[in-house]
Amino acid sequence: WAIDNAVRNLEALGKDIDFSFIFETSAYDINQHLLAYDSTSTHGRAAVIGIINTILVAVMGCITATVIGVLAGVLRLSRNWVVARLMTVYIEAFRNIPVLIWILFTVAIVNEVLPGVRSFRGEDGLSGLFFDSVFITNRGFYIPAPVFEAGSAVVGAVLLLSVAAAWYFGRWARARQAATGQILPVFRVRLAILVFPVLLAFFAMGSPVSLEIPALKGFNFKGGIYMRDSLIGLWLALSVYTGAFIAEIVRAGILAISRGQTEAAYALGLRPGRTMSLVILPQALRVIVPPLISQFLNLTKNSSLAIAVGYMDATGTLGGITLNQTGREMECILLLMAFYLATSLTISAAMNAYNKRVSLKER
Repeated sequence: WAIDNAVRNLEALGKDIDFSFIFETSAYDINQHLLAYDSTSTHGRAAVIGIINTILVAVMGCITATVIGVLAGVLRLSRNWVVARLMTVYIEAFRNIPVLIWILFTVAIVNEVLPGVRSFRGEDGLSGLFFDSVFITNRGFYIPAPVFEAGSAVVGAVLLLSVAAAWYFGRWARARQAATGQILPVFRVRLAILVFPVLLAFFAMGSPVSLEIPALKGFNFKGGIYMRDSLIGLWLALSVYTGAFIAEIVRAGILAISRGQTEAAYALGLRPGRTMSLVILPQALRVIVPPLISQFLNLTKNSSLAIAVGYMDATGTLGGITLNQTGREMECILLLMAFYLATSLTISAAMNAYNKRVSLKER
């Protein structure tokens, strides 16, 4: 009924459902893109750029928010009164103020507090981080960009094989320990498997991977990867905001573990730090992971607020400029909904698989 009603209303307006607009020239620029793009590209290309930008900030945000949330959740249970109260203030402040306000506030801080590009000019100017290779300015971050030459594919293949071999060795070592009780130096062997084959391939192929360092030329930096101030502000705001919710999830997961587990670990001679990392957190994962999935989904969907600070994500391209230029509001919104639905289902499936792995195995 709904589809038939929509078709009839479109016919009354002299419209139809047609997706051929994605092959038309977009005629607008996108300020942040990882793939080649200009105003002569198609609307389909613009949509792909927006989707990549959304995935970029979502992946970065989920990783950073998890780190912040775990640290804040553990520190809120600290015996140090000052640390525990500081974490409480952080969590309550960020959870009770809308995320859009935090996004605008964070971008304003990036623009007003960080040094301008001109501050790096001259002999007395500021220096970049990591041997003058990373520059943090109010326009954004400038970081080195990898340059791949002939032979880099071989190095990449060796790296993938090394990662697979290291993973397999870790799995085999755990199985051997469970069967025989023998503890192998897993970390050192894994590190050797990851490093030495890759280094041998790297030098054997004549160092095919190098870094392009940003350099100040004229009024701006040239070369490297440019991360705009809008991307940085959005990433930090979403990370810290979502991290506050994750912190409460982590705290609840830790408190769900019986106090006897901690006392038993202390009786075996484990220190508080080792007790938390080896005994408490592994058991708390069974409580933490299910609600953590919802926070990852919330962060991904909250990234659609990026247009408020000028970051062109999928909502800004496909659901914004492309929609206004083509007049294909039905098609654009359907594509946008399909993208967010597919992204959410992918995140949910991946995290549910991980949750199944860490869940309690019953006989």
